[in-house]
Amino acid sequence: MNIILTEEEAKTLLKKILSYSKADECIVNIIGEQRGNIRYARNEVSTAGGLTNKNIAVTSAFGNKVGSATIDEFDDASLEKVVRRAEELAKLAPENPEYEGLVDPQTYMKANGYFESTASINPDKRATKVAQSLELCRNEKLVGAGFLEDQHGYTAIMNSKGMFAYYASTNVNFSLTVRTEDGKGSGYVAKGYSDFNKLDTAAATRVAIQKAKASASAQAIEPGKYTVILEPTAAAVLLENIFFGMDARSADEGRSFFSKPGGKTKLGEKIVDEAVTFYSDPTHPELPASPWSGDGQAQQKLKWIDKGVVKNLAYSIYWAKQKGVKPVPFPNNMIMEGGKASLEEMIKSTKRGILVTKLWYIRPVDPQTLLLTGLTRDGTFYIEDGKIKHPIKNLRFNESPIIMLNNLETLGVSERVVSTESNQNYMIPPMKIREFTFSSLSDAV
Repeated sequence: MNIILTEEEAKTLLKKILSYSKADECIVNIIGEQRGNIRYARNEVSTAGGLTNKNIAVTSAFGNKVGSATIDEFDDASLEKVVRRAEELAKLAPENPEYEGLVDPQTYMKANGYFESTASINPDKRATKVAQSLELCRNEKLVGAGFLEDQHGYTAIMNSKGMFAYYASTNVNFSLTVRTEDGKGSGYVAKGYSDFNKLDTAAATRVAIQKAKASASAQAIEPGKYTVILEPTAAAVLLENIFFGMDARSADEGRSFFSKPGGKTKLGEKIVDEAVTFYSDPTHPELPASPWSGDGQAQQKLKWIDKGVVKNLAYSIYWAKQKGVKPVPFPNNMIMEGGKASLEEMIKSTKRGILVTKLWYIRPVDPQTLLLTGLTRDGTFYIEDGKIKHPIKNLRFNESPIIMLNNLETLGVSERVVSTESNQNYMIPPMKIREFTFSSLSDAV
């Protein structure tokens, strides 16, 4: 059987699996994917690899007793075996008081996340893209290291109520660190796309090369509060801590930043600058995503924070029922609306400040305020009188993305970015922030 099934092939297979079910309710998920990668260091390819994966997950329920089983064999005997195993586990399981049953058939948005250009990537194409990058590093007598990974595949789901969904997708991520031969200068770039044709490794490499050269001979400055310009790669690892926390139950139960005393939440409250809007949209052309959640609920275009005001939190089916509201599934993508300023314009308008390429080693300090700590890396520069004056030594920061978004001065154009912490893709603009807190120096490059 093919690893990547068409929608009709997936539907036929799902119907067959469900035909074996004897449970009160049954839901089946199938995934099939192929991944390829190439790793490089010291201006040479070090490893290359591929992964092929196909998997079936069956969840069976007898009343509120639920059991799940998985298998990666697709012959008829194995299909029946995994259904029986899920049923056996369900009968052994204790009652689950939060089980709310299956979703009814849904209507889904049309999202186009599958590109043949990415699905047809082979080892030669990967090597060619990476060779273009490493040749530039060698020519500049710099040292490049990084990773290119691509994926294509599908997910499909069907339940015993007749709900069916299918989504095919592709993705390619490219990352590169460029260092000077003496190790004193370092630059970084990361790019993610659904369409391989959009990946220009040479252009990305030139950015990392420029930063590596410019960041050598870094000077120390005093820690404190500074105006900062965060490139999208740096901003993403802070903002995703807001995205991950937008869960209604944890807010209602007093366990998150979105909680308020007395079992209340910040829904409907203005929490950040009115220039800030976050929304999800499975049909976004630059960041397409599955139009359904893990349990089959339909995703919609939805504003989560609109002009600084919290408009939505995610409600599971169980928690929505407890609160008497409609369920809201967690989003499958997140887009932050941007402005019109270019990075150059932001720098020009800055009297004194710091340009940050990348933040890493992000750790929570206080979940209730979303206070985070971490370090700058791979190109940190001091700005004076609208120009980059010189590179500076890396700094540790202590800052909350909520406080940061209340100190927002300017937003640039939103672009697709890869989080260096979670590897997830978002649409994030560069941003200029006043009074960003740096607490200490770091000698690491």
